[in-house]
Amino acid sequence: MLKQIRAFFDQSLQPMPDEAARTRRLHLACAALMIELTVADDRMEAVEKTTLRNILQRKFSLQDEELESLWELAQGEVRDATSLYQFTTLINEAYDYANKVELLEHLWEVAYADGQLDPYEEHLIRKLTDLLYLSHGDFIRAKLKVAGSDPTH
Repeated sequence: MLKQIRAFFDQSLQPMPDEAARTRRLHLACAALMIELTVADDRMEAVEKTTLRNILQRKFSLQDEELESLWELAQGEVRDATSLYQFTTLINEAYDYANKVELLEHLWEVAYADGQLDPYEEHLIRKLTDLLYLSHGDFIRAKLKVAGSDPTH
């Protein structure tokens, strides 16, 4: 654990181009929102965690070590966060409409990962849809797209 903390500080304290720092913060914000979703129903199922980690690795082209670092940081951010606004603000500044819809679809993938949709998960996705300035139509289309890909949903 001490090695991970030291590596994080060594990496974080090095001068970093603005774009690289911005990208890392954006990745962290997206990961934090998805982690927040996994605990909306007061439990993180193993399949939700696996799905979320696969999405992060695929979406951000992360190596295993980078994924672990992002995972640990995002969990800390979720524990310390006072609202979702700090994450959605970063995303709204950086993402265009298509990227936000894609994130919404990823949120639905995580919500449906365990084979059931908890009302707290759906409520959080609805709230995030609003905070990301997406429409109710986007909410429904993304839900149907993800749910339609698996006949059990």
